Amino acid sequence: MIPEVLANGFCFGEGPRWFEGLLWFSDMLGEAVHTSTLGGALTTLPLPGHSPSGLGFRPDGSLLIASSEDRRVLCYDGEAVVEIADLTDLVPANLGDMVIDDSGRAYIGSQARCGGVIVRLDPDESATVVATDLDFPNGMVITPDRKTLIVAESTGRRLTAFTIDDAGALHDRQVFADGLDGPPDGIALDAEGGVWTSMTLAHQFERIVAGGAVTDRIDMGERVAIACALGGPERRILFLLSSTDAYPQRLVGTKLSRLDAVQVATPGAGLP
Repeated sequence: MIPEVLANGFCFGEGPRWFEGLLWFSDMLGEAVHTSTLGGALTTLPLPGHSPSGLGFRPDGSLLIASSEDRRVLCYDGEAVVEIADLTDLVPANLGDMVIDDSGRAYIGSQARCGGVIVRLDPDESATVVATDLDFPNGMVITPDRKTLIVAESTGRRLTAFTIDDAGALHDRQVFADGLDGPPDGIALDAEGGVWTSMTLAHQFERIVAGGAVTDRIDMGERVAIACALGGPERRILFLLSSTDAYPQRLVGTKLSRLDAVQVATPGAGLP
């Protein structure tokens, strides 16, 4: 599989989400959220003073944005951006990725290298810590049956699965895949249970199945694999965000991030 360049000219792309015919993603250091058409045309939602990371859409279509460094959650309703939650007192480190379930509950990671947590932000804006002792929680997905949440633990080099109960709590922590080729960042789930995983320092995107076997690899050369999402009309397009460095602060002021796309055989499934 050879990806094609779709768009570039932004600082550090993160958190891609396919929604209503567009690929939405954060520009973490560019203080913005961008959208891209399938033709690569970009639009920009400026977020001055914020470092957007994880994104997710609630059932009403509003966009939630994890503002990483100030540890707050923003909401964009198509017209205005407002702050809806301050998670500072609940989290040990900056905010990372996010996944939202069908009820509008947002699961948001706090990226401590050890002792990281996942916070659930409910539709009434109340927040609860639902998982602890994670090694830099990063990308997250929810399975099609809505019963399992899988999270990438970057410094742990593993994918971890939790059972989701009816109240939205996380239980029964299990290893989905361990001993990965590098620190995993963003992830995307397909209809056969494969998890496309952004292997940052390994410079590739890998499709990993339960137990850890790698079925497919997309080599990014010297570029760093940051995040991915399955989308398009049939969810068979794998969108790939990459950069020239795994450490965002080294890229301040640059526009070296890139969005690529490649067709895959197995469509996306579950959430996001």
